[in-house]
Amino acid sequence: MSTASVPAETGRTVTTSIPARLDRLPWSRWHWTIVIGLGTVWILDGLEVTVVGNIASRLSEPGSGLPITSGQVTGIAAALYVAGACVGALFWGRLTDRWGRKKLFMITLAVYLAATALTAISFDTWWFLLFRFLTGFGIGGEYAAINSAIDELIPAEYRGRVDLIINGSFWLGAVGGSLLSIVALDTDVFAANVGWRLTFALGAVLALVILLVRRHVPESPRWLLIHGRDDEAERIVSAIEREVEAEKGEPLPPAEGEITIHQRRSVSFVEIGRTVFSDYRRRAILGFSLFIGQAFLYNAITFGFGAILTTFFDVPSGDTGYYFAVIALGNFCGPLLLGKLFDTVGRRVMISSTYLLSGLLLFGTAWLFDRGSLSAATLTACWCAVLFFASAGASSAYLTVSEVFPMETRAMSIAFFYALGTAAGGISGPLLFADLTGTGRVGDTVLAFQIGATLMCAAGLVAALLAVRAERRSLEDIAKPLTAAATAARTKARAGSAREDQGPGNPQGPRTATA
Repeated sequence: MSTASVPAETGRTVTTSIPARLDRLPWSRWHWTIVIGLGTVWILDGLEVTVVGNIASRLSEPGSGLPITSGQVTGIAAALYVAGACVGALFWGRLTDRWGRKKLFMITLAVYLAATALTAISFDTWWFLLFRFLTGFGIGGEYAAINSAIDELIPAEYRGRVDLIINGSFWLGAVGGSLLSIVALDTDVFAANVGWRLTFALGAVLALVILLVRRHVPESPRWLLIHGRDDEAERIVSAIEREVEAEKGEPLPPAEGEITIHQRRSVSFVEIGRTVFSDYRRRAILGFSLFIGQAFLYNAITFGFGAILTTFFDVPSGDTGYYFAVIALGNFCGPLLLGKLFDTVGRRVMISSTYLLSGLLLFGTAWLFDRGSLSAATLTACWCAVLFFASAGASSAYLTVSEVFPMETRAMSIAFFYALGTAAGGISGPLLFADLTGTGRVGDTVLAFQIGATLMCAAGLVAALLAVRAERRSLEDIAKPLTAAATAARTKARAGSAREDQGPGNPQGPRTATA
């Protein structure tokens, strides 16, 4: 690593191969520690969301210990959880870019842990609703901190499939939540006012275990490098390389490529806004479309599937968990089996096709439901097919906004698109869906299905036009760091050159962007 002196008020300019060294690493046990330490949090999110959806009917029954209705659980509480996640994403996302990935993914998990534990001891409706909001507040911060850290630590060759599988692990938690709710709702095992409390308490215990494991995950060397802590970044990367070489029993190949950056402590909101919505506006449209579609579909269906089964198919409230466990497994199989294709076939083809296929299959499900051709079992089978593709598409939304914007804005970009898309689809989705399914009229539920299908198809068409071919490319090649652009701009000005702008893929060009 070499340094060059620049004016004191602008920090140091460094030339480094650290990003290339991280990207050329073969898959190793060290990468598995990252996946386990960071990725397992989505299991908790899946557990939370599913448990609430499945225990809604029990919470509203006499003797539950809470004076709350089923509509308040699936509508208001669900919307508050998502609203908390939106607010948390924006609040913690900004701090993640300023304070670092590790500090924030420790803090946000601690917030989740505390709020979940307090939910377990809810004694009144307002208490339950408040701590559902705060639980979401912690989870929202996790989305920004975790996705940015994962993408900055995982080699480019594997980044797509790893990101999809980690985000898809939400559905392992959903399976656990479904099966757990079966036990929790069995009054022969637990009293009506005890079982649901234990499910939330278990979430807090699991969060504590993950918190202990997460202590061993390092800070992102890319983040350290840009924020003037290049010596620390060098120590971390060198330690990783030694560990991988010892495991593989042979020296690593030399890293190809260097980048020159101008270190900065922070980036202003104005610069973030200009970068995302002016320089990268096509990518911003893409991110917004993907998040709107998947947020409405998932938040509406996840919170409302149990109510559909009990309302239209007379499934006992204690048995809904079996059905949800089945579709949750289908959801996890999507990213697991399709994830590699996002790195080989490519982002544009896979993102657009998964969104379009899930939307078309959902239109078909709505048609069959409207005709009365479905039973509880066949509706579940239809949803398995829809969500097999939708889950891969939804996971790719997080991958997309994490990798197509510059390093300095990564966490805030994830937070913004998650919050904006989820606020539009994830808050309105549960409220609208609970209202439509609550009428007990088939036509209203069909309309809810059709809205979700339309948004997924529209997002798929946008992806077909605007998705970025980011497969197996370094993050710095997909979207050049703002710090690199600033250095190049100063170099160009000092040299008095009039070199033509060559776009974000050129390590020497000024900061511009094309999709």
